[in-house]
Amino acid sequence: MAGIKRRKNESFEAYMRRVKKIWQQSGKVLQVKKTQFFAGEKSRNVRRKSALHRLAVAGKMAYLKKIGRLPEDTFKKKFSR
Repeated sequence: MAGIKRRKNESFEAYMRRVKKIWQQSGKVLQVKKTQFFAGEKSRNVRRKSALHRLAVAGKMAYLKKIGRLPEDTFKKKFSR
């Protein structure tokens, strides 16, 4: 962006349109969209640890629900399909 300067008497909207067009042509927009939500692959130990944690939390919640310490409406989903 350092090489793109605003021209004399150019409105901000026209400047932004020109900048976006240059970004689109250079492929920067496509590159950013590809990497924006990319999550790298987790190691086997990290996946195993998170799975064990999920099981432990689910078991604890089921136990609390069974003994009546946890109201049942907490298990309802917010959005039903």
